[in-house]
Amino acid sequence: MIRKCVMEDLEELRNIAYQTFDETFRAQNKKENIDNYLLRTFTKEKVLKEFQNPNSFFYFIFYQESLAGYLKLNIQDAQTEFYEGNNLEIERIYVLNQFQKLGLGKQLYDKSIEVAKELSCDHIWLGVWEKNYNAIAFYEKLGFEKIDAHSFYMGDEKQIDYIMFKHL
Repeated sequence: MIRKCVMEDLEELRNIAYQTFDETFRAQNKKENIDNYLLRTFTKEKVLKEFQNPNSFFYFIFYQESLAGYLKLNIQDAQTEFYEGNNLEIERIYVLNQFQKLGLGKQLYDKSIEVAKELSCDHIWLGVWEKNYNAIAFYEKLGFEKIDAHSFYMGDEKQIDYIMFKHL
């Protein structure tokens, strides 16, 4: 089951955002860099500010009544990069490790397509770390193409995110 997050979900949203990011990227980054990033990025204040942006949308996904992951979508000025046109950004699709390989990521992706169509978007796009090979393969399988790249800093380490687009 997928449902839109409401204000009462804020603490749970913050917790799952922190946990899924940590599970996904800790092994490939320096301890001090990921620790600092997590502490700065997933504060109550920052998560509340993101949540209150009218151009950002958060959804929870459940597996057998357990919270398993979440989705963050952005339109207009909430997008992390500007690209010409009426676009929807998938900023985050994260599923807890214990719920991986159950098709939940695909369900969250399908939800993003549904939202994009409701909003009459022309494209859907996302940024994905160049070393997240499983995610890149997943998005390519869904028809995304790499069109750009940008730098992202995890502490003192420069990393590259690929920008991938899909025409709707």
